[in-house]
Amino acid sequence: MSVTTYQPEPIPRRRLNDQTRLTTWAEIEPWYRELVERPISSARDLEEWLADFDELQSAVGQERERRHIAMTCQTDDPAREAAYLEFLRDVDPHVKSVVNTLRSKYLDCPFRAELPPETTAPLTRLWANRRDLFREANIPRETELAELGQSYQKIIGAMTVTFQGEERTLAAMAKFQEETDRAVREQAWRLTTQRRLQDKETLDDLFDKMIRLRVEIAREAGFADYVAYAYRDRERFDYDRSAAADFQKAVETEVVPLARQLREQRRQRLGVERLRPWDLAVDPLGRPPLRPFDDAQRLATGCQAVFNAIDPELGARFEYLRTHDLLDLANRKGKAPGGYQTTLEFQRLPFIFMNAVGVDDDVRTLLHEGGHAFHTLEARHLPYGPLREAPIEFCEVASMTMELFGANDLAPFYQPDQAARSHRQLLEGIVTILPWIATVDAFQHWVYDHPDHDRAQRRAAWSDLMDRFNTGVDWSDLDEAKAHTWHRQLHIFLYPFYYIEYGLAQIGALEIWKRSLDDRAGAVAAYRRALALGGTRPLPELFHAAGARFDFSPRTIGPLMATIQDELAKLPE
Repeated sequence: MSVTTYQPEPIPRRRLNDQTRLTTWAEIEPWYRELVERPISSARDLEEWLADFDELQSAVGQERERRHIAMTCQTDDPAREAAYLEFLRDVDPHVKSVVNTLRSKYLDCPFRAELPPETTAPLTRLWANRRDLFREANIPRETELAELGQSYQKIIGAMTVTFQGEERTLAAMAKFQEETDRAVREQAWRLTTQRRLQDKETLDDLFDKMIRLRVEIAREAGFADYVAYAYRDRERFDYDRSAAADFQKAVETEVVPLARQLREQRRQRLGVERLRPWDLAVDPLGRPPLRPFDDAQRLATGCQAVFNAIDPELGARFEYLRTHDLLDLANRKGKAPGGYQTTLEFQRLPFIFMNAVGVDDDVRTLLHEGGHAFHTLEARHLPYGPLREAPIEFCEVASMTMELFGANDLAPFYQPDQAARSHRQLLEGIVTILPWIATVDAFQHWVYDHPDHDRAQRRAAWSDLMDRFNTGVDWSDLDEAKAHTWHRQLHIFLYPFYYIEYGLAQIGALEIWKRSLDDRAGAVAAYRRALALGGTRPLPELFHAAGARFDFSPRTIGPLMATIQDELAKLPE
């Protein structure tokens, strides 16, 4: 039997190489200035100019991203922090200004009409939008927002508690929510929550500053409110805020009832009078927590085997990441929260960051980020950055589908009965996360629809939405904790309005998964073909190529919830 291997094709270099220094604006500026001043006298000249522009953007972007990766991997390292902030302050403002000039040069070029429309249409739509939004006066505001975002990550990354005689990060505390001893769960939950609340005023101060700056940016760009600006800034060309409201309503009517049913089953199985926030992750039948691995290397090799089972070529791609230092998986003190996949654009290679502590959710996180990485690799052949980058809503289809594809191949981590438990947790988790996504999205709309609100009003608005989308959790006597749970959602701070994407993508991923129940090979093949399209097609066409509909109404969501119910009924307890 032959072994599938993967070696990414080298990216042809034009003017730059891996030794080209692009660390300061003094080193970078001449390369951009040449592009500004270069004459374009033909369609061929324009193609050459575009290729050089893309190469430079990729190289500069990779320098920025390497510094960001280093900083998030160790937020308490002053040298890494200083290097990242130096780029934000001393390089990014200049780059934003000159890039706007270069986009205009392309948009105003008479030879653009002679280029293939499959190349120019996506570029033109994206760059015309960016030009419309650009204002020189907003660059300092955007820099300040980036610095505030770095402060948020530093604050969260520094949070630790002492529990059972050991200092632990908040990420590491998550595994205690799976302990069968309810008193331990409650103690861990309360300790973690109180630690977050210690910084509530600091985090609220940060967020107030962010709101002010975002509203100023929107008004400077000629928008009446930040909501309208954010939809354009997030390049939501294929849906609007009314579609977001429809999604919220569909979740309320089609998903919340099933979520409440599942949570009521959990309450009964636990034998408790009220289902509390510390009762949501423990096994309801009292079995020990799932502990799929004991170190990050074991997580990586286990997921390698899962990817091999789904598709040997995908497995080979992951092996390349694993053996070329493109993963940082283990949780540690000082590491930024959460997980992400980013792209080293000059090499067109993915990098995966996460905070693994040995729980079941870590396996899904790496499958998820692996889906993003495969998206990067499948589309790396496309000539320009905007063509390689799909809309975020479809990027999340790539990741969430991989979680579902991998649910039947968990033997590297579990015995069959444990694998069934993990599969059940995934499906139930999808049902219960959708109301949270709707809550976060509705909250962000409220925040920026009421930019002059005070903190008491903000807490009340959040609490009201928690009640609207409540899935059966009792928050009695936990009012302060409930009112501040949004603090843990980094997207609200760092990436405004970036959250409904997860909900829309989850629906698309479920449709692909539903097909895979009858035709797995066909579903995987369509998935990969769609990833290879990058951003060359509008969002509805990308969904269609993968085997999903771009529709988030009850007529789509309702049947998917029914399929989940059917699959849950087939799984052993």
